[in-house]
Amino acid sequence: MTHINGMESFWALLKLGYYGTYHQMSPEHPQRYVDEFVGRHNIHRLDTVEQMEQIAKGLFGKLLTYKMLTRNVGKVART
Repeated sequence: MTHINGMESFWALLKLGYYGTYHQMSPEHPQRYVDEFVGRHNIHRLDTVEQMEQIAKGLFGKLLTYKMLTRNVGKVART
């Protein structure tokens, strides 16, 4: 079920990550931050071992290099 308390809980988790973990979030990658906290929110009721298992399963077969992450940072789109 969807309700406003669930959204408030997610927003609080995102704000806590902003102030407590990152201190600043890159404006080039807002969806990456939101995706990370969506994943955290979706597993927050699991115990620690189950959370680590889910994270490890989600990482399997994925690669994100620094070059891929910074490919278009700072470039101005020309029209």
